[in-house]
Amino acid sequence: MENKPDIYQILDRAHSGEYCSPKDWDIKKIGGTIRNILKSYKLEKTCDPNNPVNTDFDLADQFYQAGFELALELGYWCEDTERIIKVTQGELENSLKFAPDEIFFGQGRDGTLVKSRIPEDPYPCKVACSLGITVSEDIILDVLTGIAREPEVDILEGVSMTTIRGHQVLAGTPWETLMNAQYARLHRQARRLAGREGMAGWGSISATTDYGQFGAYGVPGGFSPAFDLALILFPSEMKVDYRTLNKVVHTINMGGMVKADCPSMIGGMPGPVEGATVCEIACSILSYPILQNHAGGGQMYDVRYLSNVNREGLWGLSVVNQALSRNTHTLPVNIANVVSGPVTEKLLYEIAAGQAVLACSGASATVGPRTAGGKLNDYITPLECRFTAEVTHAASGLRVEKVNEIVKELVSRYEDDLRSPDYGKPYQEAYDMTTHQPTEEWETIYHKVKQEVIDLGIPMSIY
Repeated sequence: MENKPDIYQILDRAHSGEYCSPKDWDIKKIGGTIRNILKSYKLEKTCDPNNPVNTDFDLADQFYQAGFELALELGYWCEDTERIIKVTQGELENSLKFAPDEIFFGQGRDGTLVKSRIPEDPYPCKVACSLGITVSEDIILDVLTGIAREPEVDILEGVSMTTIRGHQVLAGTPWETLMNAQYARLHRQARRLAGREGMAGWGSISATTDYGQFGAYGVPGGFSPAFDLALILFPSEMKVDYRTLNKVVHTINMGGMVKADCPSMIGGMPGPVEGATVCEIACSILSYPILQNHAGGGQMYDVRYLSNVNREGLWGLSVVNQALSRNTHTLPVNIANVVSGPVTEKLLYEIAAGQAVLACSGASATVGPRTAGGKLNDYITPLECRFTAEVTHAASGLRVEKVNEIVKELVSRYEDDLRSPDYGKPYQEAYDMTTHQPTEEWETIYHKVKQEVIDLGIPMSIY
């Protein structure tokens, strides 16, 4: 039996693997191989945009088999050495076999158990909030604390810093290391102020390079390897670099847990949604032997909208998560990438559609919301974080056929505006800056849309 490769073997393969130029990887390896596999498995043009949630589990299983073959055929390409890191079938199978099927994050009553799920599983999909929206230094602690105080939110991922003491921070410099150390301390302080000191964190979302993680993860007062997950994002499509591998090695050295993710791009190198779906399945399962992953995988975006709550994006998310959850016991962690902003109805419609799809399709956890597409500073509030968690928990046990009908209605309410969304209002206008509670306008919109979503069939509680 072939064991899971250790990090020493992976680093060796990053130097000894087959050479491939960047152009050949993107065009021949990614594009060409995916086209051939889609044709071989008869998966071309299987997406039905009129039904944004896949209800054919056999089709999801076919996509998994195609993704597994793609993983073995391609491996990951290392940008720094231009070498391909491959694993054998036995290594991949055993990495998946011995991957965790549940992890308890955090401590005591504030912690949360993330479990392997299957489609329509009544065990609630867990929610980490928010998704790295950049926030001004003067309000970052208030925003973090407000999110942590929302009882439905299971895990605090948090917002991002871009300045420290007014200094703009450049990635890959000592400023990034310094800023992320401060961010980690604020993150822990927010959890204490919220009365949820044992709440798990995923960090550091502000670490754009390995320097940021070095300053935040495992340092005194920072993210704890004992109960916080190390967030490791790597390049599309199916690429790694030394920054990624440095983060993995640092996490291993700290005795921590890895959450490694990379979204596939609909309309990018993998081609249409079917190609991105196969590519994301392959990328997700390869993260377990190559990046020593504990949880993660399953994300994708549509390059036309920089979102995934359009019809094709939602369909792809449903297939990827159904494929992974039905054929592995890994812990897929996903994102419904919304584009509208706070104090708009459309933001909540987008959240409801995306989170319902992920929850019913077997995702173990989700991260969000990425309010206003993550484009604007200070455009995040705790209220949409609350709504994100409420919808996700309530939709977890619903049948995919029911969610498909609900989502069709929700999508019709916002899809015409995905290219030119209403960004709404920033935190300073959506919340009272004295009480740090939502304005009457934002609260009224929240209750209105929440009732509409309940009436459509997602059984959230009214309180």
